[in-house]
Amino acid sequence: MALHLKATMAVGALICGLAGAAAAQELPARVPNPAITTVEQADAKLADVKRERDAAEADYAAAEQVCYAKFFVNNCLDKAKETRRARLAELRKLEIDANYFKRKNSVEVRDRELEERAQRDAAEQASRAAKPPAQRVNPDDKPRPVPLVKTPAERQAEYAERQKQRQAADAKKASERAQNVADYQRKQAESAERQQRVADKKAEREARRLKREADEAAKKAAAAARAKEKAEGKPRTVD
Repeated sequence: MALHLKATMAVGALICGLAGAAAAQELPARVPNPAITTVEQADAKLADVKRERDAAEADYAAAEQVCYAKFFVNNCLDKAKETRRARLAELRKLEIDANYFKRKNSVEVRDRELEERAQRDAAEQASRAAKPPAQRVNPDDKPRPVPLVKTPAERQAEYAERQKQRQAADAKKASERAQNVADYQRKQAESAERQQRVADKKAEREARRLKREADEAAKKAAAAARAKEKAEGKPRTVD
């Protein structure tokens, strides 16, 4: 009986381990991660991430139901939780990359529009300067204030300053993005560790309960044997 129980336990552990390993190996193929070069690709990637995140939650819910039918429930649940955690962490990285590309692209489009407008204004100013309108001199006319029109050099300097600020902002966002990923992974690891501690404590309590039940059963069996021997008038042998 003990040999059969050990064999059953070993087979259950092997099945749980193989299931967890197979699920972990399927993750990289779920959402391809080519380089994002357009906003449309970024939007498509975000849609893929949402779909795969929903699928990960659904798979985990289904895996829980399967685990509860196994002998080693805690071991099977741990495998399922680790598979879910790995999938969500990978999807989070893809989501951050897609959102970062969209923000960066928006800034670049804005800067290009500002540069094109500055170039058009400079060209118009140069055209007006090359063909000044004929003015009639009137002694009674008061001098008009000179319009504050920026020179091409000033506009170029402003554009260079905006580029410098944008690069600094991009560097800051990249640092924040890396920190966000690190924080997310740390929290996931801490959560997994807490869950493992809870599972270990639960397993210890279950082991103690089974031992108590076994001890009580042994005591009851011994008492029943003594009572039977006494009823039959047989002397009790001491082991």
